Amino acid sequence: MPKKILIVDDSATMVYSVKTTLEMNGFDVETAGDGVQALAKLKGGVKPDLIITDINMPNMGGFELIKNVRALPGFRFTPILTLTTESQADKRDEGKKLGATGWLVKPVDGPALVKVIKQVLPGA
Repeated sequence: MPKKILIVDDSATMVYSVKTTLEMNGFDVETAGDGVQALAKLKGGVKPDLIITDINMPNMGGFELIKNVRALPGFRFTPILTLTTESQADKRDEGKKLGATGWLVKPVDGPALVKVIKQVLPGA
């Protein structure tokens, strides 16, 4: 079974780029345009092995999404990577405090992204 990854980003270009890279590497990919859509998918039965989220999005940003995901039954230990333009240490610390597994700063090339995914997702 391929590992399922949920990509949450309001940039269609970013979603397309990451989705294409992941699918070429054998992952099953689900997408959402913001935290509200992502939470609806999770509550609706989508069970990703990993979540990759942007931080700055309309409706619900990445920090709020991480906090909400961690509160859902069954998602306490699901790895969550942030993929964002934010690189400040205080933002990283806030993400870590809320439960982010890793922090990646855009742009990230495909091989580097896949390498990080394999580090946080056993069996990927």
